[in-house]
Amino acid sequence: MNSDNGFFGKYGGKYVAEVLRRPLDELDAALEKALHDKKFMDELHTIQKDYIGRATPLLFAPRATEILGGGQIYIKLEGLANTGAHKINNAIGQALLAKYMGKTRIIAETGAGQHGVATAAACAKLGLDCTVYMGEVDVRRQQPNVAAMEMYGAKVCPVTSGSRTLKDAVNEAMRDWAANFENTHYVLGSALGPAPFPDMVRIFQSVIGNEVKEECEKRGVKIGAMVACVGGGSNSIGFFSPFIDEKSPRLIGAEAGGIGPNVGENASRMTGNASREGIVQGYKSRFLLDEDGQSLPTRSISAGLDYMGIGPQLAELGTSGRIEFMNILDKEALEAVSFFAKNEGVLFALESAHAGAAAMKIAKQVPKDQAVVINMSGRGDKDIFITSPVFRPKEWKAFLESELERLNEQKDIHNAKLMGGDK
Repeated sequence: MNSDNGFFGKYGGKYVAEVLRRPLDELDAALEKALHDKKFMDELHTIQKDYIGRATPLLFAPRATEILGGGQIYIKLEGLANTGAHKINNAIGQALLAKYMGKTRIIAETGAGQHGVATAAACAKLGLDCTVYMGEVDVRRQQPNVAAMEMYGAKVCPVTSGSRTLKDAVNEAMRDWAANFENTHYVLGSALGPAPFPDMVRIFQSVIGNEVKEECEKRGVKIGAMVACVGGGSNSIGFFSPFIDEKSPRLIGAEAGGIGPNVGENASRMTGNASREGIVQGYKSRFLLDEDGQSLPTRSISAGLDYMGIGPQLAELGTSGRIEFMNILDKEALEAVSFFAKNEGVLFALESAHAGAAAMKIAKQVPKDQAVVINMSGRGDKDIFITSPVFRPKEWKAFLESELERLNEQKDIHNAKLMGGDK
């Protein structure tokens, strides 16, 4: 399961400038030491239990099962982990490792904002300084998460270069790390980037899949298929981890199909027609690139799935056929949000809803005595500014207008008090 000297087949590697070789080698050695350090592992397990809230529930979904008419639907509720998504598993693991390495400052990139929130929370918990890079586009559409990061004490730096989304945030974080690695650790949020990040992120996220396997064995549940959304791939590779080397169950990754098949309309690296092999941001994988190797624009209703590349282990597993990839359109993800909310009382994040939509498609292919397990990698609270204009546009517009009016009134009252104080 681990990489072969940083490679998964032909994908992976450590294609970085010499200035980053030292911190990556240092990180590799520190990770290997920590995984065999009883003190580190005991502290990690205590934090996972008491702070993250592990193990997260595995929910049987009877109404969804009946309506879909196939395999039994189960939902792994990672959205109930502290900070609202799976991202905290990796953030805590890396932040604790950084502390053991003697680092005092943490930097991170974020797209949808959940990794940024998780990293900010982990740093607050462990007493570390935190800076988060976030594309300006994502800052605008994920304001609740930006506010949460700042509440945890993090400095959020909007990135205004390039497409102003996740890939640009990664670039800025890499530049910062190269300049400040003596006291800084870069908490990369997904199972990608130069080695040892893909292995490390999978290791910290494998707690998800290990819990699913243990719980299903305890209940006597036979898993027919496991479904997860795939951006960079941290939730999916952790979810799939204990099953990768087995022939079953089916492992299905749901990619962002956006609004269509054309360039700039999706973020489909394994199923799209613009996908190419390339070396970007320190690793070899499959990316959305033009003929000159330049990154192409991406699109997804979910900010966490619009990255142009995919983790190298997932690329290899997709190429070999162990993981099946499905293309899920924005409208299908929205339909899944509504379906699981109304029938199971579970509000999926837009990213996770891609997995929900894929499960809805394949449910009838799975025998009724087997399970389809969906990784609800995050809950949908954060998406209210995206989903509300879709599901209730008139009411949402009225709400925003009333809030703007209220804020302006408060501003006028405040200014009047200042003027009065001057007198």
